[in-house]
Parts: sequence; structure tokens; C-alpha cells
Amino acid sequence: MKVLETLAKLCAVLAGVLLTVITLMTCASVIGRNTTGWTIVGDFELSGSAAGAAIALFMPWCQVRRGNIIVDFFTGGASEAARERLDRFGALMVAAVMALMAWRTTIGGLSAWRSNSGSMMLGFPEWVVYCAMVPPLALAALIGLVQAARGFQRPGVA
Repeated sequence: MKVLETLAKLCAVLAGVLLTVITLMTCASVIGRNTTGWTIVGDFELSGSAAGAAIALFMPWCQVRRGNIIVDFFTGGASEAARERLDRFGALMVAAVMALMAWRTTIGGLSAWRSNSGSMMLGFPEWVVYCAMVPPLALAALIGLVQAARGFQRPGVA
């Protein structure tokens, strides 16, 4: 699990860098537009594409940290063993959904590549964004599978 956690951290850092670059690009474009009339052509296209990739890149870290929403209203009075089984089942369901998303994103990327689909202003190839999304989605699925099989580490337990 340590390797998967390291990969998840790497994905999250990459997503943070990507969002920082988007923010700087957007600021430069807005400042330029309002001061000199100069703007970055297609900045909104690049922002949208990068934001989609960043969301996918954050998913493995979210799963490692168990950052998904858990509704424990009905399980508050359940035993620790019952909650553990439900948490493992939840991790399995997240793994299934992430695997499904990775598969469908792969199909979408191949379709975009075959059709030479690109953004409207820049013609930026859409398949590039799909390629950036598939590995972190697959990693999130793998992390969910491992969590479902092994359970979750308690704080302070090695």
C-alpha cells in the first residue's frame, strides 16, 4: 500500500501544479485583457481541459485518505466489525466505479484520437486530456481494491 500511497501523492502534487499553472495563465490573461488588450487565446479551453485532468489526478489521493463522503447516520450504532465490513464494501464499490470510469475514459480517448477531435479555438487534441485521466482513475480503482481486500489502517498503526 505504501507504493500506491506514494503514487497517489505524486498524482495530487501534479494536480496541484496543474491547477497553479491554470490559475497563473488565467490571471495573466485577465490582467492582459484589462490593461493592454492582450489576452491568451483559448485560455478557457486550456483551463477546462486541465481542470478535468486535475480532478482525475486528485481521485487516488482522495481514496487513500478516505476523503469520499460517508453517510454514517444509519451505521452510528453498528458494531465496529459491521462498520469495517461496510467500509470495505464501499471501497469495493468505489473501485468498481473508478475502473468503469477508467475504461470508458480510455474508450473516449481512443475515439477522440481516431476522429482527430480538438478544441474549438486552439485545436488542442482532446485525446491528450483523456490520456492524462486514465492512469489516475485506474490507480484510484486499484487503491479501492486493496482497501477492500486488506481493510483500512487505523491512525498510529503501522
